[in-house]
Amino acid sequence: MRESGVEVVAIASTVKSAIEEIKKNKPELIFLDIDLPDGTGFELLAQLQQPWPRIIFVTAYNQYAVKAFQISAIDYILKPVDPELLIKAIEKVQQQVETPDSQSKKIAALTENTLTGKLNKMALPTQQGIQLVKIDEIVRLEADGNYTTIFLKNKSKHLVSKKIKEFESMLENTCFFRIHQSHIVNLQLIDRYIKGEGGTVILEDNTELEVARRRKDDFLKRITQI
Repeated sequence: MRESGVEVVAIASTVKSAIEEIKKNKPELIFLDIDLPDGTGFELLAQLQQPWPRIIFVTAYNQYAVKAFQISAIDYILKPVDPELLIKAIEKVQQQVETPDSQSKKIAALTENTLTGKLNKMALPTQQGIQLVKIDEIVRLEADGNYTTIFLKNKSKHLVSKKIKEFESMLENTCFFRIHQSHIVNLQLIDRYIKGEGGTVILEDNTELEVARRRKDDFLKRITQI
């Protein structure tokens, strides 16, 4: 079947049959489920030689799965599959140029985040490719228009082409909190809080940041929970 330059060359329902079809047909794009009858999508990839084809994961909806995919910067579609979202995912692949190394790093982050049951690593798209960082190494995030600067414990920083609101969603229910329109901080790295209209936080690296007045109450509740 061909539509918009896309041809379905094979369908497989198990790891074993999928590997056979991939080796036989050498597809450019794979829609890969995480849970298969005889294994997982990750086990399938481990048995394939790199570079892999472009991959879009298909997953059943749950909040953790969505966070894991978002924070790993991996393309995914939720079940049941919405035809319009499927078309958009294909169009994105057709328009996007990604190196095999970049995809491998993203999938490495997704694998760790999914299999450990904890969001451990974040894949950051940079001008050079993909930078993997441990989430607990992030000190704070600062808005810069349509970009966000991420500051790490080792004093390095990364400018990423995502709005801070996207990171706020990804890091929801973690040790991060958006204290201000422009700032998200790692609550575990706050040294002290100074009272005021909204107040001020002093981070362990001596950075001073204002807490927005409307976020003060929620912030104070959160820091008592860590």
